Amino acid sequence: MKKVIAGLIVLSFGFMNTLPAIAANKVEKAQIEAVTTEKQTRAEKRAQKRAEKEAKKIKQAKNKLEYINMPWFEQFNDDYLNSYILKAVINNKDAQMATIAVDEYYQAARAQLAGELPTVNAGFLPAYTQSDMLGPYDGWFFGLPILVNYEADLFLKNHDKTKSSKKLYEASIIDERAAYISVASTVASVYLNIVKLDEVIDIQEEIVALRKEIFELMQISNEEGIVSTSDLVKAHKSYVAGQSELTDLKKNRSMLLNQLAVLIGESSDKAETFERAKYSDIKFAGIIPEEIPSVVITKRPDFMKAEKMVEKSGIDVRVARKEFLPSINIGGFGLFNASDLGSLFTTNNLIWGLSGGVMANLFTGGRKIANLKMKKAGYERILKNYEKTNLVAIQEINDSMVSIKNDRKKFDDNTKILKLEIQDYKLAELKYETGVMSKLDLNQMKENLLDVNKLIVDNNCELWVDYISLYKATGTNL
Repeated sequence: MKKVIAGLIVLSFGFMNTLPAIAANKVEKAQIEAVTTEKQTRAEKRAQKRAEKEAKKIKQAKNKLEYINMPWFEQFNDDYLNSYILKAVINNKDAQMATIAVDEYYQAARAQLAGELPTVNAGFLPAYTQSDMLGPYDGWFFGLPILVNYEADLFLKNHDKTKSSKKLYEASIIDERAAYISVASTVASVYLNIVKLDEVIDIQEEIVALRKEIFELMQISNEEGIVSTSDLVKAHKSYVAGQSELTDLKKNRSMLLNQLAVLIGESSDKAETFERAKYSDIKFAGIIPEEIPSVVITKRPDFMKAEKMVEKSGIDVRVARKEFLPSINIGGFGLFNASDLGSLFTTNNLIWGLSGGVMANLFTGGRKIANLKMKKAGYERILKNYEKTNLVAIQEINDSMVSIKNDRKKFDDNTKILKLEIQDYKLAELKYETGVMSKLDLNQMKENLLDVNKLIVDNNCELWVDYISLYKATGTNL
């Protein structure tokens, strides 16, 4: 019995000793769970902020899509092209800088608007004074000065400066639109050229395989004395040249993929993995007009900006003239002055006044006259730029129309040649099957067919790029 009691005592002491450890483990576990929960909460908040930021960017991008007339690009019936344009609208750095510039000019216009409003300044002036002039005094004085100044804009000089600043803001919005149009056009051109190179590379690989087979057949024929060594060397050179051309095509495609990566704001490391449609899947369904009215140039961003700059320059000349007029200033002041803070704002301690004045420059060394002449010269220069923009706009539209007309004719002619080559090759196949033509000659006929196919692909892509050039030349107003 004594042993049992002793054992129970030992067990009870052991249990009592483990209680603090159990409690400590529970506290530690609770602390770990709290830290884990806090980390999860922080991660969720960060993820939510990223999602909100991304949603905001997408919303802004959708608003910018109005600049580029997205339905026009949808006529290519290529979802990959549409997605890359959307990515560029969201992430392209040039477009983002243009958007930021709009905000800069907006704030500059607001700052200029402040010049039309009165200014109010206030301060707090504590001072410790010792004086026997009006009786012995030793203590603190507290002052609260308030100054008001306003330049009466009777001649609307400051208002004209604000209007001039607003014209720059309006021009920056046009520049933003031009930037997005340029980015969308470049993305589409680069993407379609990549699609073209995909197809051309496939054709070139077939050509290289044929040339290799031709070279190997000629080696056998040369060993049998049927083909001269000179012809064998030419076949070898043709095979090596085909491989070299294939390498150049792949290099050009890689460079265009890297360019596309920069345009859509992604790393070039991912460029080789970019998805795109097959050449045969792209069918432009739009209708390109035979003629375009000249009035369309008035909707081009560069033309609209040139108009804004002419208007701004005219305002600047008007402001330069008004600099010769006197300025009328109205000022007022108020001063609360007391020896203790408690009575600082009482009317007994208030001193105030109101004043006005007219000031005019009698001599400025010819600065104002030179400024007026400079603004007039600037107006003439900007007017000439407006006229040049008009001419360039017409020229670019005409160039695009001429390119489309001639490239379309070239494409149609080469399509006819392709049909003839196909017929010629089918006849060659019949001759080969009947034993009239050798395998070597048949391969050479097939290479001719593949060369014409390459030409057709290149012509068709030129037409696509011509359409995009016309889209850009008309300011998206097709």
